[in-house]
Amino acid sequence: MELSLGIETVGAALRAALAINLAVASVVSATTVAAQDEGQIRRARAESNQSIARHDVPGIVAFLADEYQASVSNGNFVKSPGEMGTIFAAHFAEFKDAIYVRTPDSVVVSSSGQTASETGNWTGSWTKPGGPFRIGGRYAAYWRKVAGKWLIHSELFVPLFCNGPGCS
Repeated sequence: MELSLGIETVGAALRAALAINLAVASVVSATTVAAQDEGQIRRARAESNQSIARHDVPGIVAFLADEYQASVSNGNFVKSPGEMGTIFAAHFAEFKDAIYVRTPDSVVVSSSGQTASETGNWTGSWTKPGGPFRIGGRYAAYWRKVAGKWLIHSELFVPLFCNGPGCS
């Protein structure tokens, strides 16, 4: 039995193998980039939490995009990074031990690599005149890559529990 393959058949097989290798390499590359972006967002969230713990308002605002908006736990809407900075500054002035922590459960980067979704749990705690106060719940954040840096475009904070003076 004699096996003979024409040049066209061998060339087609090589082109197909090359196309498969390029497709696999592209998927691996996209997955690696998405994992790197996810890591950058998680690090940014951790740094944001550290800024809050230090009561560093400029550090907090540095993670917010120019068009930042939020729906915060008391139902108010925040319409800019400056407004969020003012709210944090007033809160820190009133409650010297105030701290908020956002803990991501999930960070998903879009296929374009320019937007991402983060969801997780948040807590806030401080001491009121009547004693310790603690509040928390779920949050969602919309991140955008701006000039190569991940910034928070918008956030939603949903309160699910409250313990201490003033909770009903």
